[in-house]
Amino acid sequence: MAAVEVEGLARHYGEREALSDVSLSLRAGQTLVVFGPNGAGKTTLLRVLATLLRPHGGNVRVLGNSLPEESWAVRGRIGLLGHEPLLYRELTARENLRFHACLHDVAPERVEQLLELVGMGARADEPMRTLSRGMVQRVAVARAVLHDPELLLLDEPRANLDPAAVELVEPLIGAGSDPAHPRTRVICSHDPSGGLAEADMVLGLRSGRAVLVRAAGEVVPEEIAELYR
Repeated sequence: MAAVEVEGLARHYGEREALSDVSLSLRAGQTLVVFGPNGAGKTTLLRVLATLLRPHGGNVRVLGNSLPEESWAVRGRIGLLGHEPLLYRELTARENLRFHACLHDVAPERVEQLLELVGMGARADEPMRTLSRGMVQRVAVARAVLHDPELLLLDEPRANLDPAAVELVEPLIGAGSDPAHPRTRVICSHDPSGGLAEADMVLGLRSGRAVLVRAAGEVVPEEIAELYR
């Protein structure tokens, strides 16, 4: 089954076209990695798939639901990790995760488990505004996977993380520990070699248009580099 189906997607901000005639299909359990320079439309694409932005043209289906008409049916099945952590600065890490746990009807034990998994157990009761960017990113990862989403939307998920932190969060945002049930992911990346290594499909964007849509095994790093020239 296709987890994400996009046909002729268009989205604009005033007169500026952020996305124009983008089409792709991603099967359940696959990983799509999206490459492109700043302003190419990567974040806009994630926000459309996350039901945060309405498409202005084309057809979009996520987890079998048509957007935006059936957004209500899919929001709780998606995990989004964007540039903004979506955490309250005045609340602690534990308070933030408990708030999101209530929204998704997740048991409190899951909060405590994730705080330990991302290495934030000892700092869980400090306000977010006092934490480093790397620590905030760890908590944001925990928030994104708190409800065990079927689809993960990840915008440069390893940004601000040191190697030790990457090792901690990788089991949570990676393809999954069970090869028989891999996670479905859409990842925005600027890392050609690392992105290709975890991709099943590749989407290359330039000025909002899809200039590369292909299986990862058919793409070489030089083609990704060309997107940035």
